[in-house]
Amino acid sequence: MSQIINGKEIAKKIREGVAKEVAELKLKKEIMPKLVVVLVGEDPASQVYVRMKEKACKEAGIISEILRYPVDLEENKLIPVIDKLNSDASVHGILVQLPLPKQINEKNILARVSPSKDVDGLHIENLGKLLKGENPDFVACTPSGIIELILSTGTEIKGKRAVVVGRSNIVGKPVALLLLQRHATVTICHSRTADLAGACRQAEILVAAVGKPKMIKGDWVGKGAVVIDVGVNRTDAGLVGDVDFEGAKENASYITPVPGGVGPMTIAMLLKNTLIAAQKAPR
Repeated sequence: MSQIINGKEIAKKIREGVAKEVAELKLKKEIMPKLVVVLVGEDPASQVYVRMKEKACKEAGIISEILRYPVDLEENKLIPVIDKLNSDASVHGILVQLPLPKQINEKNILARVSPSKDVDGLHIENLGKLLKGENPDFVACTPSGIIELILSTGTEIKGKRAVVVGRSNIVGKPVALLLLQRHATVTICHSRTADLAGACRQAEILVAAVGKPKMIKGDWVGKGAVVIDVGVNRTDAGLVGDVDFEGAKENASYITPVPGGVGPMTIAMLLKNTLIAAQKAPR
């Protein structure tokens, strides 16, 4: 029987640490860390995430501003908004809430954000540095949170067989690179992988990020594996992950629940990145 990785508790400790450092930054250097979230449209999930981020910022002492725009906003109207935020010295972090409406090219907008304010870690320069094994200004929040969750179990990543199911630029690829940096032997799988079940069974560290409810069956999990479930899928039965939790926990040594696992870590790492951005900002 596996132990549950309590993402809420781990995230709480990170957030408390951020709040302490924010208070010191204000007191010693009179710097007020500020995050601006750009929200286009009224996607229900995005609205929820933005409210959660706003609340978390307030608790940490970080100034939070939400710029809301209608769903029919054109790309050429959004670009000047990003440019203005880039040049505003009082703004330390910029987060463009995804997804964007179809008339806006997501890649263009993410590339427009200054790498030094890219607290979401999605700028091509930050992703490129990660690929090259260099230190990016920021690492994407969910992948960096996943690494923290794995380390919280006392697991040594070096030398482990790690399998990442999912190849998105937001989670799958960055977390694979972070695991590789820590000397894991990494396999990236996806929905078209031949014998996906067999590949998963080989994993000592298994990260599921495919966005399909309970796609990873319990008997796909090898004995003693550390399982990180990134999925948040809304079903008639409520929120479920990409892993069949009840089946997987019989084999895993450690496993994250959904909700209460990876989700809280994403916001905690966003706060940490915003603090870092403020600490690095030119005086």
